[in-house]
Amino acid sequence: MTASGRRNSLSMYYPLSDREIERFIEEDVPYGDLTTTLLGIGGKYGQISFTSRENTVLCCTEEAARVLEKSGARITLCMESGLDVEQGSTFLVAEGTAASLHAAWKVALNLLEYASGIATRTRAIVSEAKAVNPGISVVTTRKSFPGTKKIAIKAIMAGGAMPHRLGLSETILVFDKHRTFLDNRESFAETVEILKKRAPEHKIIMEADSFEEALRFAECGADVVQVDKMQPEILTDLAARIHSDHPGIAVSAAGGINAENAARYAGTGIDIMVLSSVYFGKPSDIAVSLHPAENPETI
Repeated sequence: MTASGRRNSLSMYYPLSDREIERFIEEDVPYGDLTTTLLGIGGKYGQISFTSRENTVLCCTEEAARVLEKSGARITLCMESGLDVEQGSTFLVAEGTAASLHAAWKVALNLLEYASGIATRTRAIVSEAKAVNPGISVVTTRKSFPGTKKIAIKAIMAGGAMPHRLGLSETILVFDKHRTFLDNRESFAETVEILKKRAPEHKIIMEADSFEEALRFAECGADVVQVDKMQPEILTDLAARIHSDHPGIAVSAAGGINAENAARYAGTGIDIMVLSSVYFGKPSDIAVSLHPAENPETI
């Protein structure tokens, strides 16, 4: 059993409430486990273990452990979210009755595989980007599947990224879709000035649709100028121009950034890389072993 990586605060970060954990269990076992009941094995004692079939960045081990505990099992091993584990590493083990282990099995596995898949993809991109541009900030969008945001945010943080926006309530990001409703949509300086006066504790992010528009937003005093789907060659020129003419203004790039081109985008000199791709992909491959064991209370 091997694991590497530094300890992090994610082991103490529990985004899911007890009510949500219990709801996940109820979805899978609404009226009890028919198979286990009919076989008459529910009271037998056993052990369940989760082992990675590939190199993986763990995520939601704490939540999976809570699923097991809520089902009546006892945790004997639980590695932290955010750790890199090698193929063949056993990272979560629990003991209890067959009824409790079977009730928790798939719910815990689904949490682990989906969250660890996101964390692993995130870690790969963050590592590639920072190898080229150590100061770059890698953040992710709010394009997670509805109902899974708490898990998705923990997963991207386990992989070394941060959320770009948790929602509409805590950040100011002005799109053309906002400006189209303004009476004077071409008065960018006036728009930025109004926003800064009304929300002086917030940074103002404005997304530009072109190279020229990005320069105008920088001249108007936006704190962050964001562009979408701009080619790396053009982005290199834009970042250099804004950093030279407007020190202190950050350049953010979004749209179409993935594991294949992350290093190229990081090398353009941008300050912020915005991702959605990490949410979509193959879950981590995790094996489950479930077998009889000696009940320590009867030994």
